[in-house]
Amino acid sequence: MNFDHPAFAPYRELIDALDLARGRPSLDALNALASARGTTQARGLPLRFFVPDGRLSARDYETHILHSGQVPTRADTWHDVLNALVWLRFPCFKAALNAAHGDAIALETDTRRGRRRDALTVLDESGVWVVSRDPALPELLAGRAWRALFWDARARVETDMRFVVVGHALLEKALAPYPSMTGKCLTLISDSLDPDAADAQAARELDAITTPRQLAPLPVQGIPDWDAANGGAAYYANQAIFRPAHATAS
Repeated sequence: MNFDHPAFAPYRELIDALDLARGRPSLDALNALASARGTTQARGLPLRFFVPDGRLSARDYETHILHSGQVPTRADTWHDVLNALVWLRFPCFKAALNAAHGDAIALETDTRRGRRRDALTVLDESGVWVVSRDPALPELLAGRAWRALFWDARARVETDMRFVVVGHALLEKALAPYPSMTGKCLTLISDSLDPDAADAQAARELDAITTPRQLAPLPVQGIPDWDAANGGAAYYANQAIFRPAHATAS
């Protein structure tokens, strides 16, 4: 497998430790790393990965993790392996997502998923942390001023911003990237661009997320140098990918 895409940069140590380039790891390998790293969920229970007997509903999936610390994982799918990878790399954020799901489920009166859980699910699957020292830069992103951000302010983006993919479905797409693949953004204003510091900050910022409408779309291949083709201004003129602010959200 090809893990050369920049989205995998924060996970490089784990990718090497699990030898993911050669194929999917065993659950034993995932659990050994979780144990060695002392990974826990929101209630402090040790995190472990296991094969479920059958398909769980989204509610049962989140509730099971919260009550037991056991993450249902199909080791024969990259989707679930990459979910485990994010748990191992950013446990504060993943634990906070799971706990927030549990809190929201407790308030729901039927089986329909509310808007807060919709937003949490979007972050879990397609989330990207947009970490910025400069508050003005994420405003350009929120306004879909793609050329102004990624071309006109390119040097500032490269110096003052960091993009961390935490959505495991988006990571799966990065295994075979394509120009229109899109993440949903959780903006973190911080003096530090360190992903480890962002882990705790992102967990705190979840409290303010109540609807997917708060999560701006980001065509991740437009991030400087995330696509070898984006070294010219014309790359950002493709409105099928870089939709203007008046277009329907991705």
